[in-house]
Amino acid sequence: MSSKSVKILLTGLPGCGKTTAVMQIIANLDPKKVAGFYTQEIRRNNTRKGFSWNRLDGAAGILAHVDIKGPLRVGKYGVDVAGFEKSVVPILDIERTNAELFVLDEIGKMECLSEKFVAAVRRLFAPAGNKQGSVLATVALKGAGLISEVKNYPGTKLFNLTRQGRDKAIAEILEILSFLKRAS
Repeated sequence: MSSKSVKILLTGLPGCGKTTAVMQIIANLDPKKVAGFYTQEIRRNNTRKGFSWNRLDGAAGILAHVDIKGPLRVGKYGVDVAGFEKSVVPILDIERTNAELFVLDEIGKMECLSEKFVAAVRRLFAPAGNKQGSVLATVALKGAGLISEVKNYPGTKLFNLTRQGRDKAIAEILEILSFLKRAS
């Protein structure tokens, strides 16, 4: 476990390339030192039907979908909070993993419906004795609660991504995370 602990947030308008940036960054890092998840749109006939979660170890599932019924909703999407908590939240536990970098794509309204996810994010961002991990996360541009809270944690570096500035931001973040780079 590295003694270094950095907290990096990427935000920006939808479509600016936050997930693309995260994927390019982690492709340059030692996979044995990284844990977390990313989200992707589920599309059918060029129409967005929902979102999947994808753990960096290859496991995947449905985060939200138009066909999910129930009270936990963001817009037209029902959110599978129980599945997300069972499959994704445990990999964000700094006490149960050897990861040095936790990747969270994203901290958004759907994910924040999970109280367990919110608690895990707060633990990752708060000083936690001698076992600390670094965080690379995307966060919604707008939102209350945890979405605005994480942007104000002390020592957090916030990048407001644009398509034009994405490559420069990726290079700067890779420099910050150089202690996690793949061995040559």
